[in-house]
Amino acid sequence: MSRIDRYLLAQLLSVFAFFTLVLVSVYWVNRAARLFDALIGDGQSFWVFLELSVLTLPNVIRVVLPLSAFAAAVYVAIRLTRDNEMVVLQGTGLSYARMLRPVALFGVIVALMLAALMHVLMPLSRAQLAERQVQIAENITARLLRAGEFLEPADGVVVFLREVTPEGELLDLFLADSRTPGTRVEYNAASALLVPGAQGPVLVMFDGVALVHQTATNRLTTIAFDDLSYDVGGLIGPAGRGADVREFPTAFLRDAGEPELLEMDLTLAEARFELASRNAQPLLSVITSLIGFAALFLGQFSRLGAWRQVLGAIVALVLIQLVGNAAAGMALRDAARAGLAFLPVGMGVLVVAAMLAWASWPRSRRQAA
Repeated sequence: MSRIDRYLLAQLLSVFAFFTLVLVSVYWVNRAARLFDALIGDGQSFWVFLELSVLTLPNVIRVVLPLSAFAAAVYVAIRLTRDNEMVVLQGTGLSYARMLRPVALFGVIVALMLAALMHVLMPLSRAQLAERQVQIAENITARLLRAGEFLEPADGVVVFLREVTPEGELLDLFLADSRTPGTRVEYNAASALLVPGAQGPVLVMFDGVALVHQTATNRLTTIAFDDLSYDVGGLIGPAGRGADVREFPTAFLRDAGEPELLEMDLTLAEARFELASRNAQPLLSVITSLIGFAALFLGQFSRLGAWRQVLGAIVALVLIQLVGNAAAGMALRDAARAGLAFLPVGMGVLVVAAMLAWASWPRSRRQAA
């Protein structure tokens, strides 16, 4: 590696680290604030909030790294142009393609970081986060079972209980359910217990009475019971959840057959596209770096700055992303189209090649054109 390559690579990495730190902080604080309101409002502890916040970091970093790579490439290119270093580099005989070599190496370094996230950290963090969210949803003591208070865990449902014993028994329970139009049901029980069920927690009430009031007929029905079950899973979210293809290890997605995937409510197309995406998305960081740096080759010096070139690069990346989204829709319907995950990468290569061709074209011919 030449001294020029090392110089440019050091510039790119230092600026990239700064932008990554800033963008991760902004994204994380934004998500953490909403998460804090939801968890603390539900009575969860600060440690639960901290744990879930940490588990969201890999996904935040995955989103931020390509943006930081683009911002770093643009910033370094603008600084080189402003300080006339770009002119000096061209004066030494370096072509535009040669100046992109350290930028491509920088993109590869970012791609390796993204690959580690996509193949290792992201599946682990998503699986752990989903598991913890289910555990929190099932633990409704803080949300539903606070003695001496009238609580409304869902629209149309009111709960009150006198006491919760150390063993978890609920004493003197009152529950009113008016979610069904035209019907209001009230339950009064001497005691109750929460037990796990296949679709979520179930409230088992003992020695009580149920009052059913029909609004249309103004009829009140009284039903005494020794024990009665009430499904509260719908109030707090079911214990069971569908499988998420993003939570599975790469090795499983590579080796799993269609029958095994169907048992988990997944399709072969989803598994194949997710596997292809984990390989394609890291390559996009190389593309964003090259487009951000090469965009500054396209325009002449202007006192107004390089905003037109930067805007053009952003538009190109937006179009690439739109094409990627459209390709994802087609790939998720047919396992044979999983290779469409690499379509944005191919488009990015074409955009970079077009930028280099336009920048290398003699200026006289370019103006004539």
